[in-house]
Amino acid sequence: MTDNDFRRNPFHPRAVDEDTCLEQQIQHLLVAVEHELRSAPAGMNELSLIKVLQKPPWELLGDVVFSEPEKLYPVHFLLFHVLYRLRDQLSETGESLRISPLTIRIETQAVVGGEGVPDSVDTLRQFYLDLSQYRLPDEAIQQMMDDFWAGAPGQAPAQSETRQAAETLGFTAIPPDFPTVKQRFRRAVMRAHPDRGGKTETIQHLNQAFSVLKAHFRHSI
Repeated sequence: MTDNDFRRNPFHPRAVDEDTCLEQQIQHLLVAVEHELRSAPAGMNELSLIKVLQKPPWELLGDVVFSEPEKLYPVHFLLFHVLYRLRDQLSETGESLRISPLTIRIETQAVVGGEGVPDSVDTLRQFYLDLSQYRLPDEAIQQMMDDFWAGAPGQAPAQSETRQAAETLGFTAIPPDFPTVKQRFRRAVMRAHPDRGGKTETIQHLNQAFSVLKAHFRHSI
């Protein structure tokens, strides 16, 4: 039986053993993530947090291949699972956690609505707290990523997140229209391409910013 086979079968003995190890890793990540976020009051983005968790003293995440969705997905899912669990814990002390790929930050006052109230209707929270989603087969992960980049329906991003996405693409303010975003995005990706000395992580940042602005203009229509 291959790794993919037992990932698809949650009742296989290897899957049960993996569940135990996974929960232990989650508990370690909860401690590490809270520590790092409290050490960064202004918050950090997802990629920065992943890199911190890869390094000593934590070393809780292995190598991440940002250019391959099926390899990036488990790390992304696990991190966001931990973030939503941490947000629920913080709510008990009157704190909240802003969660998005561009901004992850502990806030001293609970955010109104789905971003900060654990018992409100929050489809993202429901998804990331369901650990069965961690072991999706590769084809399902690829389809999910294809839907995401194609602009699958969702909630409009917060204004602060939209402004930050615009800055990531080099704008000083939210651009007036989506064609302007696409033009700037193409130029930025070309400059950041590894063949020109750029980094894959930079392209991932640009992709995230582009998706936020795409969602912004989709909901503005």
